[in-house]
Amino acid sequence: MAQIETPKRIGFVGIGHMGKPMCLNLVKAGFLLMVQGRNQKNVQEVVLQGAKEGSSPKEVGEWADVVFTSLPDDPVVEEIVLEKNGIFEGMKRGSILIETSTISPFTARRLAATLSEKGVEMLDAPLSGGDVGAREATLSIMVGGKPEVFEEVLPILQKVGRNITYVGSHGAGQVAKAANQIVVALTIEAVAEALIFAKKAGVDPAKVRKAMMGGFAQSRVLELHGQRMIEGNFEPGGKSRFHRKDLLIVSSMAKELGIYLPGTSMALDLWNALAAQGELDLDHSAMVRVLELMSNTRVCSR
Repeated sequence: MAQIETPKRIGFVGIGHMGKPMCLNLVKAGFLLMVQGRNQKNVQEVVLQGAKEGSSPKEVGEWADVVFTSLPDDPVVEEIVLEKNGIFEGMKRGSILIETSTISPFTARRLAATLSEKGVEMLDAPLSGGDVGAREATLSIMVGGKPEVFEEVLPILQKVGRNITYVGSHGAGQVAKAANQIVVALTIEAVAEALIFAKKAGVDPAKVRKAMMGGFAQSRVLELHGQRMIEGNFEPGGKSRFHRKDLLIVSSMAKELGIYLPGTSMALDLWNALAAQGELDLDHSAMVRVLELMSNTRVCSR
């Protein structure tokens, strides 16, 4: 594959709560950028900082050497990439798609196979770190695809993330993200249980959290999401809707693999209960609200 001289022309489709700060960091790093998305407010914010606006995903694919996507789920990814006026329709041989959405590894492999028929390369590169990591360019990025393609775009990835790991072939990045989401979901659940336990036992959950932060229970989830639970602040950094979607992917894969993941099933049930309350657009730490209801107590005293 012919090497493209840097600075590459970068396209970005999907300018949401993760895509917008990533785009701003790419512009700040000096890359030529074309953006396209349904959230016009976010698109215009990026354009004001120096990006070009594409009229369609196809135009972005035609213009760019490397195209990022940051989209909500598998059906939207397949629509934006493969359907009429999609990114793939415009992409040229030797260009690269970096798919940062969290989707099924099976979908990632199918997309990579389709793109390769036209000589287009693809990396599945899902993210962890939420909107804070996106703003601060400290995202963890888990990458699947060809190692030589990963090495080619690594300087770009380093402008939006810090912990960037090549995991393996196509779909491996998505498997790593799925595993990540299991750990995060169960840690949110554990933190919620601990704080509810403390409150019900008559002890200040904020002081219990502070005590745990100095011990073996310390974690990023306890630090950030534990504080959210104590404050009752569920403005979304990572929406419950999307974490639930990720665990549905895990559950489907578990059936394919013939394995039993009881903790994942429990966390999924809790987010299903949150869905029944119409609260899936809250932060994923809002899982605590279901457990609070079941325990007849509230962590937040406000």
